[in-house]
Amino acid sequence: MAPIGPYSPVVEAGPWVVVSGQLGTRDGVLVPGGARGQLTQALANLAGLLAEHGASLGHVVKTTVYLADIADYGAMNEAYVAAFGDHRPARSAVAVAGLPMGAAVEVEAWAYRPA
Repeated sequence: MAPIGPYSPVVEAGPWVVVSGQLGTRDGVLVPGGARGQLTQALANLAGLLAEHGASLGHVVKTTVYLADIADYGAMNEAYVAAFGDHRPARSAVAVAGLPMGAAVEVEAWAYRPA
């Protein structure tokens, strides 16, 4: 997936893989399902980028989730747990005034690949 701005979707720094904010898009279009559906897709996009760099969601140590509406916090938690299972990276979740493409949610992550 090509970025929608002048940035790198993924940067490797030694054993670290840093993934820029991912929206819940498929084929360049936001998926249906509001924050839950979009976060599910955003995390799938994130997992795909990590896999391209030899990492997985299990390597993620920190995420930041941006919500267009803090009322979606519960739905975000449900999608997050479904994706990460028992793995619990450190996380910040913040409400923002708006997101690109009118998205309901965006997620970025730092992953550590041990040697």
